[in-house]
Amino acid sequence: MALFKSIVSRLRKGLEKTREVLTSGLGDLLRGRRLDEALIQEIRTKLLQADVGIQTTNRLVEGISADYKSGKLSKGEDVLEYLKREMAALWPSQDRSLRIATSGPTVIMVTGVNGAGKTTSIAKLCSLLRGQGKTVLLAACDTFRAGAVRQLEIWSERLGVDVVKGQQGGDPAAVAFDAASAALARHVDFLIVDTAGRLHTQDPLMRQLTKIRSVLAKKIPGAPHEVLLVLDATAGQNAMRQAVEFSKALGGESPAGVPAPANGKGTPGSESAGGVTGIFLSKLDGTAKGGIVVAIKEATDIPVKFVGVGETPDDVEVFDPESFVEAMFG
Repeated sequence: MALFKSIVSRLRKGLEKTREVLTSGLGDLLRGRRLDEALIQEIRTKLLQADVGIQTTNRLVEGISADYKSGKLSKGEDVLEYLKREMAALWPSQDRSLRIATSGPTVIMVTGVNGAGKTTSIAKLCSLLRGQGKTVLLAACDTFRAGAVRQLEIWSERLGVDVVKGQQGGDPAAVAFDAASAALARHVDFLIVDTAGRLHTQDPLMRQLTKIRSVLAKKIPGAPHEVLLVLDATAGQNAMRQAVEFSKALGGESPAGVPAPANGKGTPGSESAGGVTGIFLSKLDGTAKGGIVVAIKEATDIPVKFVGVGETPDDVEVFDPESFVEAMFG
């Protein structure tokens, strides 16, 4: 219970802006009022402002309207508890833990668009793993953006981990090969592979991503065991579209086609996973649109595995729906 309260407390801080729009705004709107159709439409507006998404908003509002008409809901104050309960129920039981290799280093490939907070998210993930006593090696496969390698090096120096790097403008797949070789030789627990920021429409860069994956798979069975897509929570609905399009571009037939890990550990057989296997939602503390987590759930079955709730490496939480909804509604 203490751990749950601690997680909720950290999430509450990160979701402060969202809560101001959603809960505080709804509280002011609903307090002391009788429920009617006009008020229900105002509730719809508040949900959309928090970027809960049209599909989920419609479902929630239709449920409120049905319960209002049947007499189950009559007071505005009752709506908050209804929303809290129904939003928590949106997530079925799902494995949101990292996929762990059955033997050898676990390889995590990280991708996303420029400016999504990819490098900072890698630092948060590295800090989380280091806090669990795991050894980590970083691969600087973003050889295109000037300063990208140095940015990763700065974080590595702060966190006490090594980086495998190549030349500016060099072949990212060659860096991946060297990093995989080093991870095997050093017997590290995790190899985190940074890749160049890209749009899903940039075919040459997407092909380069496929090449990196192929190289990793040849060196380490099952690699990459995890493909994390970093999404900027401040991007709102654009983040949701990126989740759908990246999954398609990275080889998944559809977002729902991401293969499940065998017994929750590793990947089945020795083949690398297709598509995106998890989402790291960054900059949640910088937006009033934290409801995008709900919209992503509606648009794709890709699990949100981590959320960034601040600027330091320690400001990261493993995503838990119950804790998230509790923090969002206060």
